[in-house]
Amino acid sequence: MDQRTDLTQFAEKIEQLREQIAQVVVGQRDTVDLLLTAVIANGHVLIEGVPGVAKTLLARLLAKLIDARYSRVQFTPDLMPSDVLGTNVFNMKTQDFDFHRGPVFADIVLVDEINRAPAKTQAALFEVMEERQVTVDGMTHQMGDFYTILATQNPVEQEGTYKLPEAQTDRFMMKITVGYPSLDEEVEILRRHHQNQRLTSLDGISPILTKNELTELRQRLDDVFVDEAMMRYIAAVVQQTRQSKAVFLGASPRASVALLQASKAFALLQGRDFVAPDDVRRVAPSVLQHRLILTAEAEMEGVTPLKAVQRLMEKVEVPK
Repeated sequence: MDQRTDLTQFAEKIEQLREQIAQVVVGQRDTVDLLLTAVIANGHVLIEGVPGVAKTLLARLLAKLIDARYSRVQFTPDLMPSDVLGTNVFNMKTQDFDFHRGPVFADIVLVDEINRAPAKTQAALFEVMEERQVTVDGMTHQMGDFYTILATQNPVEQEGTYKLPEAQTDRFMMKITVGYPSLDEEVEILRRHHQNQRLTSLDGISPILTKNELTELRQRLDDVFVDEAMMRYIAAVVQQTRQSKAVFLGASPRASVALLQASKAFALLQGRDFVAPDDVRRVAPSVLQHRLILTAEAEMEGVTPLKAVQRLMEKVEVPK
């Protein structure tokens, strides 16, 4: 297929991002590609993994590589919605209320251990994630077009944690699972530590992308060609989640749109301006797994949402 869009400059920037991330985070190439896919597709990301696999480091590093306003908020059981969104404070000089912005006011917001806060604090993110705005005491405050939330959570520790509501998980474009490194990757981690490299220090890291450049990259999504057969393929995959016997609640049309946008962004990362079936297959597990509720029988059989997505993908005919 003929190339309709010049992706040379785009590819150079992406490769610079990958190289810079690789200097700090060992391995995790698939995780990095999925994270870049979600950011380019203008989606929020939920990063899940056991402690010590560089979830927070990866999110901090990505924020550092983009020249944008960045803030971090550590979710804890005693955190209140006003601690996240901000609050109105009475000003004695002006005899009026001044709005003090919370950490959610930034371009990139890292929400660390999002499942440690109670439901009312998690719900404080509903509006800002979907509508890019915050309403406090009847006043609406708009966020920028670039607004992105990167959240982390620990899947194994249950004490002091709260399950994320389905309405909130559905607002994350992707849930990316960070696994353990391979043997060679772990040896490289040890080698770097032995050489006294401060792996968690991001001092000296310079931004590679500006907000305007990333916004321009996002606009490139409109130029990515998607054949009618590919749209039917995406729709069929999402429809299958609603027909599977292992799934109690399937994905919504929001998931279909997210899968389309993520597929287009992943295609751009591969240097193509058209979506291929492999693009859909690569991003579908991350786009769909957190949106499914399995039946009790499936859970008893050891089926996970990720396995359910992988199985149902096999049932959908791939367009030629």
